[in-house]
Amino acid sequence: MNDTTSTTERHWQDWLAWTREQGVTWPDDPVWSEARQRVWHGSEYVASSCARAPEILAELLAEGMLERRLREGELTQQLTSALADVSDDTGLMTALRGFRRRQMVRIIWRDLAAWADLDETLAELSELADCCIAQTLDRLHQWAVAELGSPLDADGRPLRLVVLGMGKLGGRELNLSSDIDLIFAFPSHGELTAPRPLTHEQFFIRLAQRLVQALDTQTIDGFVFRVDTRLRPFGDSGPLAMSFSAIEDYYQFQAREWERYAMIKARIVAGDPADGARLMTLLRPFVYRRYLDFGAIDSLRELKRLIAKDLQRKGMVDNIKLGPGGIREIEFIAQAFQLIRGGRDPDLQIRPLRQVLARLAAKGLLPGEAVRELDDAYCFLRRVENHLQAWRDRQTHSLPRAPEDRGRLAHGLGFSDWTAFMAELDRYRHAVQAHFDQVFASPVEQAADTSSFEALWRGDTDALRDQELLAQAGFADPAAALTRLDQFRAATERMDISRRGRERLAELMPRVIGVIASSDTPDAALERILKVLTAVARRTAYLAMLIEYPTILAQLARLTGMSGWVSDQIARYPLLLDELIDPQRLYAPLRRSDLEEQLGVLLARVGDQDLEQQMEYLRQFAHGNILRVAAADLTDAIPLMIVSDYLTEIAEATVSRVLPLAYGHLATRHGPPREVSGSGLGFVVIGYGKLGGIELGYGSDLDLVFIHGNHPVTAMTDGPHPISNQQFFLRLGQRMIHMLTTRTPSGLLYEVDMRLRPDGNKGLLVRSLHAFAGYQANDAWTWEHQALVRARPIAGDPVLAQGFEALRREILARRRDPGRLREEVRAMREKMRANLDRSGRGLFDLKQGTGGIADIEFMVQYAVLRWSADHPELTRWTDNIRLLETLAALDLLPGSAATDLTDAYKVLRAAYHRSTLCGRPASVPDDQLLAQRHRVAELWAVLMGERTGS
Repeated sequence: MNDTTSTTERHWQDWLAWTREQGVTWPDDPVWSEARQRVWHGSEYVASSCARAPEILAELLAEGMLERRLREGELTQQLTSALADVSDDTGLMTALRGFRRRQMVRIIWRDLAAWADLDETLAELSELADCCIAQTLDRLHQWAVAELGSPLDADGRPLRLVVLGMGKLGGRELNLSSDIDLIFAFPSHGELTAPRPLTHEQFFIRLAQRLVQALDTQTIDGFVFRVDTRLRPFGDSGPLAMSFSAIEDYYQFQAREWERYAMIKARIVAGDPADGARLMTLLRPFVYRRYLDFGAIDSLRELKRLIAKDLQRKGMVDNIKLGPGGIREIEFIAQAFQLIRGGRDPDLQIRPLRQVLARLAAKGLLPGEAVRELDDAYCFLRRVENHLQAWRDRQTHSLPRAPEDRGRLAHGLGFSDWTAFMAELDRYRHAVQAHFDQVFASPVEQAADTSSFEALWRGDTDALRDQELLAQAGFADPAAALTRLDQFRAATERMDISRRGRERLAELMPRVIGVIASSDTPDAALERILKVLTAVARRTAYLAMLIEYPTILAQLARLTGMSGWVSDQIARYPLLLDELIDPQRLYAPLRRSDLEEQLGVLLARVGDQDLEQQMEYLRQFAHGNILRVAAADLTDAIPLMIVSDYLTEIAEATVSRVLPLAYGHLATRHGPPREVSGSGLGFVVIGYGKLGGIELGYGSDLDLVFIHGNHPVTAMTDGPHPISNQQFFLRLGQRMIHMLTTRTPSGLLYEVDMRLRPDGNKGLLVRSLHAFAGYQANDAWTWEHQALVRARPIAGDPVLAQGFEALRREILARRRDPGRLREEVRAMREKMRANLDRSGRGLFDLKQGTGGIADIEFMVQYAVLRWSADHPELTRWTDNIRLLETLAALDLLPGSAATDLTDAYKVLRAAYHRSTLCGRPASVPDDQLLAQRHRVAELWAVLMGERTGS
């Protein structure tokens, strides 16, 4: 038996002697005895505490406190009782230390006996700190007010000190002998009205000092918690407590990058809850940027390098917290993703590390197997940490060197000896190190060698030599490429770019040239990527993103080389760069149900009345998914003819969510409309044109018509500020248009065209279904019935949608005079051609030119209006392809006309899509697609009775 063991055994014998004197009984069963031996073997602190204050263990046993987990709020209740008779600082300090010792004996016992899991131990230690801080502050505040007077804001409201818990306390992950990192703040400046006037700052600094002293001072009874206040603004040189405004200014203008990392864990642990929430709202923009902040990786990489250097210098490589593969590396991995993505994904704005890891796996940001390994390693390392600290209640993270200490640690953790323990520890540390290296690998290690382009980018070499280098790299016109690079460099030199931004640009550009050179179309890709870089050059986070993820550059070069539209979109909305990180996701666009799920998850993070943030997320959703469709389209990952299906479904999912959001905003203020026909909202959105015909293209407008349910003229909404139903639905339509068309930092959602509503721009924005039916039956022009062919409900009340569909079928199936119908359709087409056809100067307008898309659409619309009275199945579809298939099945068009029109339509639509993606007008050289154009013109002459041109 060594000296340590004999000492703890003497403590046990002392406790037994006390029990005999006091007549106290204790469990005499094998389970309890084995647990007691493990605790005494693992914690000299518990053994000595029970010898010094034997009543602690006796009371815990009598109350059954060792066998169960505390109920919610039970710890706070116990502390309240312990402090009930306290009346001064000395009594407070004594009571707190006694309470803390009792709770530490209980928590350590349950942990070392394996009666509590890791999560329970960390949570109860954190709750112990929380209630000690909060209740100590409550009493000290009362005493300070009695002595000095009460600090009041401008409205006379009493002010309280707000305490931020940082680090493991903030994350509710406190270990057995953690310091507690605290920051103190108060809401506003002012002066106390008291016999001896003090400023608010003086009052709250004194109060904070008194709180630290009550918790941190080492007395004969020990301490409560060691308090570290160095994480506050300006560190030790800053005031102990600062006003909210001063703190906001500091974090906005002076805080260092590592302070963002620290602030991830910040949590209000004491003070007025409303003031605490306000302070956290002020701090959130500093921690979580609204863009993807890949610069955080470089900052954390540098912080880890400094830690490793310091450990090496101090000979602390065996530190399980800060050493290789230690706890800090797991924290860095999780928090890197939080810093990078937390601004755009509030789901990641959480504190407990294990929960963060789980969300990273759920979101596919880290592989599930990697997260399992990291979580297992974290739990193991935290258990080791607790066992190290349980021995003497000392804050240590270093593995012991003495053989008896090593044996005690190994056996306490369930290992046969030190060798077996170290084998398991090394296995976990190697796994953590591997994952850390993968996440934080220097981009220099990941990227291809581009050193040959460094001198070229700096402009240090001869132009002819640079041109030769670019020619060898694959540029078809190296002189033009060099000129464009020189122009870009000169332009960026004139820009207001930070020093760090210029460093990143210098690091990035040689890689950009190298990646572009290895692409299929380097000349086109160069021009288009430089357009993107021009848009983001001042925003260093995007430069960091491109440095950290070479994959993004590769995808950017690939897609922009194929499409000017893609480069235009990304230059306009740089947030889209995020879509390029994961190629598997990029080239797999979502269908309707997945789109709705994704949008639902996005908007669930936003408050019901936060219109601005709702609009931001709607735009990010639509732009990102449209880019994925374009990427899949360009690389033939999806068939060309269903591209419009994908684009239409994105628009439908968006409008379907905009409607209830807009309705909710209005209903909150005015209440819902009463006595409206339909079910639910009493409002339906009708898609016309390309949207109704499931034929949306890239950048298409949305042709919409709004219809509400019928209601009495006098009907009003049922809410705090009632308005007429008619006003409500008018404002609903206006709110929807606002949400769709307003330009925000994330751009425009969709252009909306409402001119197809009854009476066009002169008509009411929203009409009842009854009024709409009357207009269609009595006042609509033939071209409006043509438009109805491609109209369908896309969002809103299902009963109203059914009513509209029944009305549409009825109107389309009216018997019409064929000759008159033909003349009216033909006249409208010629009028449209005269105003819109951009053919000429060697180009053919794919849509409006003779034999183009619009001719096919008009022929299909004519056929539907011509024959639906006898063939109501023609009213079923709204898209041209299925309508042509129906006409073919009914044999209503001569010969192979339906098949020929279908084939021509597909070819023309494909060319239209490609023109858009290439950033060109929707046209082709006049000598292309002649066979399709001539055939469409011939069929126009046959079907419509007039040749429209050659």
